[in-house]
Amino acid sequence: MTTNESTEQAVHVVLVPGFWLGAWAWDDVVPHLEAAGLVPHAVTLPGLEPGTTTEDRARVTRDDHVDAVARLVDGLDGRVVLVGHSGGGPVVQQVADRDPGRIERVVYVDTGPLVDGASLAPDLPADAAELPLPGWDEVGADGSSLDGLDDAALARFRDRAVPTPGPVARGPVRVTNPERLRVPATAVCCSIPSATLAELAHPGPPLHTELGDLADLTWVDLPTGHWPMFSRPRDLAAVLVDAVS
Repeated sequence: MTTNESTEQAVHVVLVPGFWLGAWAWDDVVPHLEAAGLVPHAVTLPGLEPGTTTEDRARVTRDDHVDAVARLVDGLDGRVVLVGHSGGGPVVQQVADRDPGRIERVVYVDTGPLVDGASLAPDLPADAAELPLPGWDEVGADGSSLDGLDDAALARFRDRAVPTPGPVARGPVRVTNPERLRVPATAVCCSIPSATLAELAHPGPPLHTELGDLADLTWVDLPTGHWPMFSRPRDLAAVLVDAVS
């Protein structure tokens, strides 16, 4: 392959949303990525499809989510950048763990990679089939800022939200390949400033994150709430474009 051919490879940006969200969450981001010449792939993870029953969600595991994204990546021809928002962060982390050489960069949007064995909702009861979107007061109390979302945005969010499968929410992250730590990464800091998050970026509590162990990490501040794809979609897209370039 010549150098010129290499530079013309498609750049695929795989967009993995967090809890309760589907591919629709990226609707206001995708056009800006396309305008920049990137090829976005917004993902709806298993169990998050509209109309999925509680019984079906109860059977969806974290491995099912990772498998779905890994299959998408396997079918792409060109450069691949993984973007994970919130609960999607550990999903893209695990995809990179499986085949780190295939991933050009991982972008963590108000999230980060977890240490092996950690989970996002460890206290969720073992018999809970799903985790519905809580009330807004509870969401804020749990540390997920609603800044930038007006009443109309919150109403759209709640109307389209789908409960997250229980086994996914409480399921532990499993990573084993040390090469995952060498994949270049970007941490987009929205509800917590990068200066604060950097001090917490270690394997212990409260975050149990691998951010501090990443060999090539770029910090980017995008001050807003926990859902920048809703509150600052154009700016989030610009951050992603810069991360890819």
